[in-house]
Amino acid sequence: MSTIKVRVANKVIEADGICSYELLPTNGAALPGFEAGAHVDVHLPGSLVRQYSLCNAPHETHRYQIGVLRNADSRGGSQAMHDHIDVGSVLTISAPKNHFPLVEAKRTLLLAGGIGVTPILAMAEALAKKGAAFELHYCARSREKAAFKERLGASHFAGCVQFHYDSDEAAQKLDLPAVLGAPDPHTHLYVCGPQGFIDYVLGTAKAHGWPAPQLHVEYFSAAAVDTTGDQAFDVKLASSGKVVTVPPGKSVIKVLLDAGVDIPYSCEEGVCGTCMTRILEGVPEHRDMYLTEEEQAANDQFTPCCSRAKTTMLVLDL
Repeated sequence: MSTIKVRVANKVIEADGICSYELLPTNGAALPGFEAGAHVDVHLPGSLVRQYSLCNAPHETHRYQIGVLRNADSRGGSQAMHDHIDVGSVLTISAPKNHFPLVEAKRTLLLAGGIGVTPILAMAEALAKKGAAFELHYCARSREKAAFKERLGASHFAGCVQFHYDSDEAAQKLDLPAVLGAPDPHTHLYVCGPQGFIDYVLGTAKAHGWPAPQLHVEYFSAAAVDTTGDQAFDVKLASSGKVVTVPPGKSVIKVLLDAGVDIPYSCEEGVCGTCMTRILEGVPEHRDMYLTEEEQAANDQFTPCCSRAKTTMLVLDL
């Protein structure tokens, strides 16, 4: 997989606990183009790889911009970015990937919660550049925790943006049923943010009759899973016939790596899809947020970083 070397040209505190990073190519060449909703893999010290959404305007090829929230439950990525990555730091990143693309629609609703505003920003830039009709609703716990306020307020599409703060008066808080209105076949909705925010938006939209194909979501982390009932199971590699046992408390990918089977992986939470593996026999227990419900129901692929098995053995196309 090709990688790109970039230098941190600017690091800005955008809100309480959130920094933005402007990344420029070290060789001075144009960066690969990207579409709104895209992210890059950022390689960090300690062999960590984390995904961050590109939040600058998609037509820009001289730079990328990402925003990073310092997560109290960080597995090392956000802390490394905040504590060790500064102006002048050189990073290795992937070319842009997009699991959250915009589709053509007469009207678009953009709903962002907290740091979930990052891919939504690029979407707003892209829609505004095309002259498309859209609304952006940005929810945060307080003004201090809302990133990119000044940028949004000074943008040429500021009239399409509404801010909603938990700490402010009730009148300005998000009235989601009013924003959603009746389902319209020509309107698509995009949501990104914390799990609870996403669940609230999608649950409300579905309750109001919005069809699933018009609802688009990107998760930054997987929902917590009760692992107390996990049982051991076997994994067989189709190419060699080798069988390994996956015990409770250990992921398939960790067991395979320990056995010398090299599988690309990144988020370790079933969000990015990097480790997606084909299943030849057996039934997986899906715990990812990457596959759609229809794709999960097919049971022909799974994410070995987090998913397990319902059957005593899975035969993998490895």
